[in-house]
Amino acid sequence: MNTETPLIEARNLSVTFGSGATQVRAVSDCSIAVRAGESVGVVGESGSGKSTLARVLAGLQRPTSGEVLFRGENVFRRGRAYGNGTRNQVQMVFQDPYGSLNPQLTGVSAVAEAVRVHQRVGRGEGQARALDLLQRMGIGTTDAVKKPQQLSGGQRQRVSVARALSAEPSLLLADEPTSAIDQSAQAQLLRLFLGLLRDGLAIVLVSHDLGVIRYLTTRVYVMQSGVIVESGETESVFNDPQEDYTKELIASIPGEMGRAARERMQRQMDASV
Repeated sequence: MNTETPLIEARNLSVTFGSGATQVRAVSDCSIAVRAGESVGVVGESGSGKSTLARVLAGLQRPTSGEVLFRGENVFRRGRAYGNGTRNQVQMVFQDPYGSLNPQLTGVSAVAEAVRVHQRVGRGEGQARALDLLQRMGIGTTDAVKKPQQLSGGQRQRVSVARALSAEPSLLLADEPTSAIDQSAQAQLLRLFLGLLRDGLAIVLVSHDLGVIRYLTTRVYVMQSGVIVESGETESVFNDPQEDYTKELIASIPGEMGRAARERMQRQMDASV
């Protein structure tokens, strides 16, 4: 049993939007934990509450009830989330890289601006560090001076990752980072994430793409209608899902993994007849 204190931990989180007859509970009594340097997946269909959960972990959405602890301290205890100098430690990459980047700034300018804010350095040093970050992301000098509309979706997403890394975080929350880019760009981004994990960064990957989750994460939480219905080691959940909802999700994966899952489910159904 691993008794290591989690880097971040959510306890009994609930998030409710609206009031009265229009009230919607997006997240209901959810608890998750992520250790330093760990890769954790949160999966589920659209509307399952996984993105809302990620926004709460990032401090962008206050929970209706429950708490988030970062290094043992309540994130929302002070007037704003992640007080006491911890704001830089948790960064988020969003689904739409175009929408999250200023269309008037070049890639290097966007990253340099973030470097200067987080690392409190001058303009020249910020520019140099931004170029170095972008180089690590596979963005060369020629593309670094382009504006978002001149870059491919995959390049925009890697600029967004570079900007998040400018804060030198301990945890990166990635909300559907591969959904708006093509397969080649997805492969590049996933290799980038693997490199970041090897460097000791913890990653929470939110996705409806179970193939991506299986490739990148070691533990997974499955959400349905705002509730975590199953969790565990990624391979255990994929190889022996316990909940019908999880079985249906795995069976929907295209290719060999999906075919094997569908065949296993069919054998189980045949045996129960």
